[in-house]
Amino acid sequence: MENLLELNGVCKSYPAFSLKDVSFSLPAGSIMGFIGENGAGKTTTIKLILNEVKRSAGTISIFGKDNIKDEITVKQDIGAVFDESYFFDGLTAADIGKILSRVFKAWDQPLYEKYQKDFELSPKKKIKEYSKGMKMKLSIASALSHHPRLLILDEATSGLDPVMRSEILDLFLDFIQDEGCSVLFSSHITPDLERIADYVTFIHKGSIVLSLPKDELTEKWGIVKCGASKFADLDKSGFMRWRRGEVECEALVRDKNEARREYPGLVVDNATLDDIMLFYVKGEKS
Repeated sequence: MENLLELNGVCKSYPAFSLKDVSFSLPAGSIMGFIGENGAGKTTTIKLILNEVKRSAGTISIFGKDNIKDEITVKQDIGAVFDESYFFDGLTAADIGKILSRVFKAWDQPLYEKYQKDFELSPKKKIKEYSKGMKMKLSIASALSHHPRLLILDEATSGLDPVMRSEILDLFLDFIQDEGCSVLFSSHITPDLERIADYVTFIHKGSIVLSLPKDELTEKWGIVKCGASKFADLDKSGFMRWRRGEVECEALVRDKNEARREYPGLVVDNATLDDIMLFYVKGEKS
């Protein structure tokens, strides 16, 4: 399967933070959820992919091409949506269409106007009069209207109400029906990722913790729960992380069915993406 995006050993150093050996691949026709706590390195990674900051080491390949050497070419096929609108507030949606039609060779004005209608965006209303949700919808419409192959989203559903979020997620699912397209979706709203993602990449303190199919995480990983006194006697070698409480203790395991066989008297629950992040950020390990 072709990878539309590949990062290998990517590093970036700042005085107070370092991105260390970041590596993952995004196959064509798929959505990857990109998760991690605030300050973990998600936005820095996205900026490196878009060559907004220079990497210290490693390689980034987009559509099989180097993201720096072939930057102008590959960016023709990338759509990007950030957590804040970067359009000048004095412009209108109609103005944005005119500007972007000169930037992207494949700009589709009728499609852009369709998104404006679907998203109830007035083409003549100035952006400064838009709500945050309207600005986000304008950014999404702009990102999709030149038929990109790679869509990069940084908190693209923040500020949207649940109904509109659901409609936008369906739009992203429709986008990858063309198996030559993919989505890298960084979001704190993990239920959105659990709904639509094919893969999940988790970054913590500048390093990749895991990059796996989402179904492997949500269907196989689990949480073992027991009293504190019982937990002290358990063999912890099979636990990935654990959290101790005065009364109850919890442990993250890679295979919940195996854990149920090994600990028949204990409760073993499903693990959500939020649970997995919490165990890695706040949990202990041997």
